[in-house]
Amino acid sequence: MRKIKLLKTAERVNEGAGVKLYRAFGYYDTPLFDPFLLMDDFRNDNPEDYLAGFPWHPHRGIETITYMLKGTAEHGDSMGNSGVIGSGDLQWMTAGSGIIHQEMPKPDESGSMHGFQLWANLPASHKMMKPRYQDVKKHQVQEVTDDNGARVKVLSGEYMGVKGAVEDIMIEPQYWDVVIPAGKKASFPAPAGQTCFIYVYGGKAIIDGQKVANRQVVLFEDGEGITIQAGDQDFYFLYMRGKPLGESISWRGPIVMNTGDEIRQAFRELQDDTFIKK
Repeated sequence: MRKIKLLKTAERVNEGAGVKLYRAFGYYDTPLFDPFLLMDDFRNDNPEDYLAGFPWHPHRGIETITYMLKGTAEHGDSMGNSGVIGSGDLQWMTAGSGIIHQEMPKPDESGSMHGFQLWANLPASHKMMKPRYQDVKKHQVQEVTDDNGARVKVLSGEYMGVKGAVEDIMIEPQYWDVVIPAGKKASFPAPAGQTCFIYVYGGKAIIDGQKVANRQVVLFEDGEGITIQAGDQDFYFLYMRGKPLGESISWRGPIVMNTGDEIRQAFRELQDDTFIKK
């Protein structure tokens, strides 16, 4: 079983137009989490801390994955698309050659808005692919329960023969929402050679002899699987796994390419109004 390589607590940051959120990992952690780039936890129970949202901004060279637990996120883009990501819904946006969009979070009846956004890198061969969306509604997400009672919602990838509703993703990631019942121990596959980590959003557990809790990310060493012992409450976490790309990265704001020249070209195109490809 894999040992813990890194255990860190998400840091409070302000993003967008002043949204207060927690960043599990990001820019300076990129080599460790390849092929994943960034993960934000924007759970918040105070509407004043998030209603300003994420107004119009560009993306190129990445995929953004938004997963909502409570509240909604209204979105629109430069191609005329618009919609709402509701509780339990998932949106996988492939920015590819370039898209300009906005995401505006809204509270539920209690004022809460809980969700996560993960950025996945695109390989150099697909950085300039045509942008696209995969919108998945709550009822399309299948859940499987293992022999230890662990409940796994398969957002992307496959577990125990159950396939995620999101398909044809360039880095072929596994992305699951998992609950281990209080006091139970569960193990999950993590084939050697793949980056594997979890992000905790409820409860406590023991992993590799260490205590882990809410808003902590656990990155694992290489190995063949992971084992988690839940504490005296149900343990909630997101499980992510993918094969590293091992490519050079040049990153500026919401645009991630392979070289500095590609980054400079992207920002020239934003200024020249040629960023969006037809």
